[in-house]
Amino acid sequence: MLELKTDCILLDLRATSKEAVLRELAEAAQPQCVPISAEELTGVLMQREEVGSTGMGNGVALPHGKLPGLQRITICFGRSINGIHFDAVDNRPVQLFVMILSPSGTTTEYLKSLAHVSNLLKHQENRNFLLSTDDKEKIIHFFER
Repeated sequence: MLELKTDCILLDLRATSKEAVLRELAEAAQPQCVPISAEELTGVLMQREEVGSTGMGNGVALPHGKLPGLQRITICFGRSINGIHFDAVDNRPVQLFVMILSPSGTTTEYLKSLAHVSNLLKHQENRNFLLSTDDKEKIIHFFER
């Protein structure tokens, strides 16, 4: 099951670019990823974006990556009401970001986590909920279901 911490919920991202949003999410997640630095986390996410954008369309992106030395899967949720250009498949701005970081050796759990989040966010009513709520506890329960 995905474990989202309140410190990893950013309801008003300051970032205005792809790299900046990845850095902001990585900085929020870093305390859960010790001893890995925010710079290392950002680097892994940027490397993955070079392979292809994780912007899946409909205002959603799932930046993700694997890191040796990470103890457990870590997720972080970010929201940008105005949206950020993220090279999404539909070329629309992204408003909802779910970053998933995984230890190198947890392929099955990692893929299940990506599939779970992707499945949740493909539904318009779920995206609307995440765009409209400011209740971090409700967001945590949303991803845990």
